[in-house]
Amino acid sequence: MEALFIGQTYIDVTLVADAIPTGDDKAVAKDYAVSFGGNAVTAAFAAAKLGVSPDLLTSLAHDWLGRMFSDMAVRYGVFIHPRPVKRSSLSFVIPNNGKRAILRARDDDYLHPFPTLNLAGCRILHLDGHQPDAAIAYARACREAGIPTSLDGGGLRSNTHDLLEFIDIAVVAERLCEQMELTPTEMLTYLHARGCRIGAVTLGERGLIWIDEKAEKREMPALRVPASRVIDTNGAGDIFHGAYLTSYLAHPEAGWDEHFRFARAASAHSVQKLGNEASLPTLADIAKVRAEFEPT
Repeated sequence: MEALFIGQTYIDVTLVADAIPTGDDKAVAKDYAVSFGGNAVTAAFAAAKLGVSPDLLTSLAHDWLGRMFSDMAVRYGVFIHPRPVKRSSLSFVIPNNGKRAILRARDDDYLHPFPTLNLAGCRILHLDGHQPDAAIAYARACREAGIPTSLDGGGLRSNTHDLLEFIDIAVVAERLCEQMELTPTEMLTYLHARGCRIGAVTLGERGLIWIDEKAEKREMPALRVPASRVIDTNGAGDIFHGAYLTSYLAHPEAGWDEHFRFARAASAHSVQKLGNEASLPTLADIAKVRAEFEPT
């Protein structure tokens, strides 16, 4: 095992439409994409596309959407440790001018306890807060084994505060700041106080701010992708997580400024594509984005 990801599986249906019909109306979408979805799930697929061999502990149903997801995982070399549920989770995603609306149907009523995995060889753990029992158990086990842990803090969950005690790299969304009534800068202070070695708040098109091991706070602006080239921002944050983990695994000697710059370029590539699968960058895609958009 090289890297372990723990999350919740979705199948994402992304629709490009001028308006969403209501009542008894009908409409025709301009385009669509069907792909894997879920925060840590998409991060795992992004890492796989970039050369990592990820293990993924995630929900899986014995239905046709579950079989579709399993086929995707085999294709990308993502090794699944399934936690059974009755029905697959589904998301409808509607991109709109750099934002996106999401309608979800989720089954997180797990039919069995989480599996016990052998962590031998594991170099990083990435969580998104789903499967809270598994998340905190594996975060604690990795901390005891000296394995670095990473958290995608997209929103406030029941276990967020307790989980942070076992997290080394916490990259959270601005939404979490709003839910906790903290400014992004105050959030960095909070993450550092909880013991996170690296903390960051992603700010969408405004980039991110982050705090390093020495409690120094830094800013990193987003790359300026022209608005005319932005198609779908959904999944950009998840790909950001998968990319910084890849950079860390490939170049552990590099600093987090470089890991975040690599991930920033991965996200800049992703927003120019429709759907999570098409959004996954290769190493060549990231190099191309950096050459085009990074300041010289």
